[in-house]
Amino acid sequence: MSPTVEGLHHASAPSAPVLAAYSYCEAVTGTQARNFAYGIRLLPTDKRQAMSALYAFSRRVDDIGDGTLDPGAKLARLEETRALLGRIRAEEIDEDDTDPVAVALAHAARRFPIPLGGLDELIDGVLMDVRGQEYETWDDLKTYCRCVAGAIGRLSLGVFGTVGPGEHAEEYADTLGLALQLTNILRDVREDAGNGRTYLPAEDLAKFGCAEGFQGGRAPAGSDFPGLVHHEVRRARALFTEGYRLLPMLDRRSGACVAAMAGIYRRLLDRIEREPMAVLRGRVSLPTHEKAYVAVRGLSGLDARTVSRQSARRRA
Repeated sequence: MSPTVEGLHHASAPSAPVLAAYSYCEAVTGTQARNFAYGIRLLPTDKRQAMSALYAFSRRVDDIGDGTLDPGAKLARLEETRALLGRIRAEEIDEDDTDPVAVALAHAARRFPIPLGGLDELIDGVLMDVRGQEYETWDDLKTYCRCVAGAIGRLSLGVFGTVGPGEHAEEYADTLGLALQLTNILRDVREDAGNGRTYLPAEDLAKFGCAEGFQGGRAPAGSDFPGLVHHEVRRARALFTEGYRLLPMLDRRSGACVAAMAGIYRRLLDRIEREPMAVLRGRVSLPTHEKAYVAVRGLSGLDARTVSRQSARRRA
């Protein structure tokens, strides 16, 4: 059952060390989060702080996986991070601890019913990266996406809470995370290939003649790369449609946060669909003014109202 707004457990007002730890996490989010930061700016202070703490911890995990350490050192660092998460879960982090991310996340976990096991899932997903796991089918890739993105959706829902009946809220949050991650995978095809990684399912690559991969930012000769991209875009759109059913279950500002983040990725997906070959030339992105427009649209509640009307028509 998803937590309700009324059921949130609030810790005491943050002390000076905790506020400093939150400020550190917000700085990390503001400088490194790109698209994520546009959404969380729309949240009230306590939720914004908690989401920044979640982002900073998640970023630490991602940076280990994407860094230059050898695989053995990465595995050791990830297990150290898992042990730190265990200390946070056991409420063993003091406010004067030297790790600001741990201090902030520990306070956020007392403030909101955050399912910290989702961060264990994130670590599991990054371990898949370190071990060079590849994915034969969409179901295989979906398992990875649930770890690295679906779990983030469920963690975020612990901060947002739900208003009214929240049945299936966790499922929708998870699905929206999958939609965002699949969009990321499409956007980063060239970058991932340069790092020796292939995320798209092997059966999809073979179907469109792309089994050889994308070395040098080129599709294999004779392949139907646009067909592959459009196939994955359709899959991502179906996930967005299902995941957007979360919006009417959130309060106005939490819904605005989610609508802004998801809206940015949906527009990225639109660009990728219009020009599939662009992802082999470099990272596709949105201009700042367009991201700002999506954030304002989210704050207006337009997306949530649209989803509510569509749901009502389905029930009629």
